[in-house]
Amino acid sequence: MSHPITVGTGVTLDARGIRTEDGPRVVLCASLFYFRLPREQWRARLEQVRDSGYTCVDVYLPWNFHETAPGRWDFEGRRDVAAFLDLAQEVGLYVIARPGPYICSEWDGGALPAWLGLDPDLRVRQYEPRFLAQVTAWFDRVLPLLAERQYPAGGPVLMVQLENELDFFDCEDRTGYLTALRDQAIRHGITVPLIACSGQGDIEGATGDVPGVVAACNFYPDDDSPDIEPEVRAYAEVLAARDLPLLITETNRRHRTLRRLLASGASLIAPYLQSSGWNFGYTPSTGNWGSPGNFMSHGYDFGGYVSSTGAERPEYAEAQLLAQVIDTLGPQLALATSALPRVPVTADFPTSSSPSALDLDGGGQLIAVPHLGKTSGTAVVNGVPVAVAPDSCPLMLADVPLRPWGHDGTLTLASADLVAASDGVLTFSSEVPVTVVVRDTRVEIPAPRAGAPERASVQGLILVALAPEDAVRLRATDRDGTAHPTDAPPVAVREVRRRTTAAPEKPAGNHELPPSLEASGVYRGRGVYRTTADLTGVDELLLVGAADIVDLSVGGRTHPTIAGFGAAERVDVRETTGRVDVEAVVEIWGHANFDDVRLPALRLGALRGLGALWAVRGLTDVSALWSVTGHWTGRPAPLRVLGGWSSTRVGLPVTYTREIGSAGASALHLRGVVEPLRVSVDDGEPWTVHAEDPYVLLPAGTHRVSVTLPHHPSGGGLGAELLDLEPVTDWSCAAQDDDLLTGFATTADTTQGRDVRLPLALEPGQEVWLDLDLPASGVGRLVRLEGSQIRVTGWAAGECVGRVWLGDRPAFSGGESNMLWIPAGWSGLTLLVRGSAGAGDPELRTLWLEASDD
Repeated sequence: MSHPITVGTGVTLDARGIRTEDGPRVVLCASLFYFRLPREQWRARLEQVRDSGYTCVDVYLPWNFHETAPGRWDFEGRRDVAAFLDLAQEVGLYVIARPGPYICSEWDGGALPAWLGLDPDLRVRQYEPRFLAQVTAWFDRVLPLLAERQYPAGGPVLMVQLENELDFFDCEDRTGYLTALRDQAIRHGITVPLIACSGQGDIEGATGDVPGVVAACNFYPDDDSPDIEPEVRAYAEVLAARDLPLLITETNRRHRTLRRLLASGASLIAPYLQSSGWNFGYTPSTGNWGSPGNFMSHGYDFGGYVSSTGAERPEYAEAQLLAQVIDTLGPQLALATSALPRVPVTADFPTSSSPSALDLDGGGQLIAVPHLGKTSGTAVVNGVPVAVAPDSCPLMLADVPLRPWGHDGTLTLASADLVAASDGVLTFSSEVPVTVVVRDTRVEIPAPRAGAPERASVQGLILVALAPEDAVRLRATDRDGTAHPTDAPPVAVREVRRRTTAAPEKPAGNHELPPSLEASGVYRGRGVYRTTADLTGVDELLLVGAADIVDLSVGGRTHPTIAGFGAAERVDVRETTGRVDVEAVVEIWGHANFDDVRLPALRLGALRGLGALWAVRGLTDVSALWSVTGHWTGRPAPLRVLGGWSSTRVGLPVTYTREIGSAGASALHLRGVVEPLRVSVDDGEPWTVHAEDPYVLLPAGTHRVSVTLPHHPSGGGLGAELLDLEPVTDWSCAAQDDDLLTGFATTADTTQGRDVRLPLALEPGQEVWLDLDLPASGVGRLVRLEGSQIRVTGWAAGECVGRVWLGDRPAFSGGESNMLWIPAGWSGLTLLVRGSAGAGDPELRTLWLEASDD
């Protein structure tokens, strides 16, 4: 199905690729996020991307970074996205702007404001009027900034992405939703291509097949897979049938893989995340990468070519090499079409199951020959054996006319990257011998060494072979912010100043049941819940829906920190009895950036807070007396224990039903759940219960409960118990949002503090505020923490820089998790250190300061 693409005069997309006023081009694009860097480093990072040979950056614009509270907008300082876009144009880069409204990006809530979840009728990422009204308020602010900076007249914005990987989300009316977003973009004057990316290859699921919305693809293959090429070519063919190019808006970072994508027909290649950054303050998300969840780290780094501190990794040089091949072939490559090699290609090393080639404009082919092994090998291309280095993917040329480079002949074969070409001179890059065939004459050029090029000539053509380190573009050395590695050893901080005051609280009312933090006005930060409960005769509490981090103290005893993403948690209080004080400090690490149904706090748009706390007043085993229906069961329905039916129909569903009653609220605990089950109550709509949270809350009374599960001959080890519950009520609440905590950290009078030496021991639940006299420095500094059972939040230069958790904790991912980073020029360091119960005693032992390469 072909859709007309409404674009301005500066950008054209069709099956042959991308054309701008500067001509046809293959676009290499690096993710670079202004909101994950200090403003002082924007220019240096943009120049670093430019000098890598990439010509574009893709930029998310997080809605909740700019609307920090309902109706409170901020586009100043580090939030001045217009200034960032203007810098990108000044540096000479294109921009793909991605304003969402949902962006994912392992960012707090995927950039959807936390307060949206307070409206029970508002449904995020749906064609629904309440949500779209909120989106309109965001688009009314951000789209004019993009419209003013579109290519070519006003700025660098080459494309605008609507939404993000919608094919991962259960959107009921994709066409209506994407049409609404498209219409808003057009209303605000966006004329460059509007794109929508698919996260798992469902093009219609990502775009709604809406006219004027260009499908793009995100690919995250196994870099060592032999099957990358046929999958990518399949999408190139689907899009070519719509007269569209293959735009890869996210993919892996290894240039060996990027070369394979190029040869498979990609016109835009945008690896995520090439230029790394930082999750400042309370901006990381909780995600679905753990078992089942995880916390995103302060560092935001997936191993791209530039580290979070700005250091260039080996892939940076690989980027420069690939960019030189693209520049050298120019329009011949930019207008190429996806194909298969026209000559036979075999290899004695692991390689692609179906190598890709491009039919170059003007004749000949570019053939990618990936070497997926670890030792040198030989490929045979059209009967000619050629050397191929391990872990490489040379872009070989076959049957290419040489007339564009001043020679009246044909390059029958070149086994290495062509990185430069001028009248009668071809320059290649290789770490192994290079084979060149011109007409019928074959030349073998020895493997070049660094600083020692090899030369040969054939039929009047001069051939030069350079080692890769000689072939890369010369890197600018006078850029502001250029990385300068330092060998200075880390410095241990042994003495800090301890404050004598604690952060204030904002009263958030008295409530029968604990409200969400968002209902108390806390969208980032934490809150405190307090009550007095009668725990006479109570052995356990059941905490349901708690998120993200809960430090629960009952009767003066602090329990191990709870971070279960909303799963029901049983708390042993056998040593506590009578009327006791209960306090819970609940911190938001971040709202979910993905929609994971397994746990409540992993749902997109889920609120944060204590959840519901119940006293368990009784416990009854209800594993027996379940009636069985399904398979060949007759009437009356047989009675078995849960999971105890015997049948040859392995894997087919069977349903167990029984009546369960309680005078008050109760919770059914399904023990031994492994595979997901379907549960319905009183013949209502069934829902899925997972091993991660095998509890079903039931209101007072008698209920007919049905459990449907795939049959397992051994019964699967299932059981059931009923917990009789009594709610813990009468809560007083207080708020400590990020503004309050930052204000206290950065403006409080510290002269009343006293000096203390590390190590510093704490009690579980105890908090201390520490200050370090950290003068502003010309280089950034990493602060590495050593300790146990502590959570640390750091502030510098008036901003929360990040958080670290040492000791028992959930899985972390995304980058460095045990250190804080202080950008160059930021002074002072204030730490909030909280002790938590667990394996070992809370202690901050040492702070190590080391210079970073920024």
